Amino acid sequence: MRTLCFKVPEEYSGKKLLAFLRGEAHLSLKLTRSLKRVENGLLINDEHARTIDILKEGDTVTVNIPDDDVSSIPCELMPDVIYEDSDLLIVNKPAMLPIHESHNHQGDTLANSVAGYLQKKGITCSFRAVGRLDKGTSGLVVCALNPHAAGRLSGKIKKRYLAIACGEFKGSGTIDAPIYRPDPIKTIRTVDERGDKAVTHWECIRTDGDLSLLGITLETGRTHQIRVHFSSLGAPLVGDTMYGKPDERIDHQALHCCELSLTHPVTGEVISCKAPMPEEMEKIAASIA
Repeated sequence: MRTLCFKVPEEYSGKKLLAFLRGEAHLSLKLTRSLKRVENGLLINDEHARTIDILKEGDTVTVNIPDDDVSSIPCELMPDVIYEDSDLLIVNKPAMLPIHESHNHQGDTLANSVAGYLQKKGITCSFRAVGRLDKGTSGLVVCALNPHAAGRLSGKIKKRYLAIACGEFKGSGTIDAPIYRPDPIKTIRTVDERGDKAVTHWECIRTDGDLSLLGITLETGRTHQIRVHFSSLGAPLVGDTMYGKPDERIDHQALHCCELSLTHPVTGEVISCKAPMPEEMEKIAASIA
């Protein structure tokens, strides 16, 4: 059970609880409706409350969000936890570990790893990754531990990536090119005017003319966006077998989410995290003079 407590300010005096929950408390309509069906889900001054009840300044509103009934099947692989509290779990995902279970991956995903970690703490929680990384991309992933945190964070996490691209880049630039899915059955994407708007900002950290280590931020979050954009320039990421070619030095695309920042969904505190590149990517980056 996650319990949130709020003091009613003057501007909500005389207003319905529903207005306070949707406004001051930032609860989603879906969560608010579900809490109406939970015993003691909504309280005013420790008494059962209805969303139509009228508030007074100084009232205490309590929201009790129950634990989830179902979680992913736990596995023994423990996640690399970077940050943790009652609402968030931020982990450093290794490359080649899928985030979600699928037909080809049952019991061997980040979802299963997080479930096993939380189970050891006595927590049952549905897996809510806020944003995602491709299977072959490593780095920071935010897991919300309740629906309120998930709703508040959606689309509001700032991320920075490191990538190693083939070819020479200098200075900084922006790739503004729409991304399209030609075949709805296949995951592969391409740059095409029929696609969705996609904007990638990059800056070169260093280059040796053959390879370039780049820092990257995104305005949009299209599937495979960074990989597709650099491939469209004739500079695919090292090791990207879908949009480039294999590389004996690395068994996945050289792409890593190295930093993120977010405003905590409950406390309002700014949380910032970093994660180092995986060893095989770091070795290639170090070889770039």
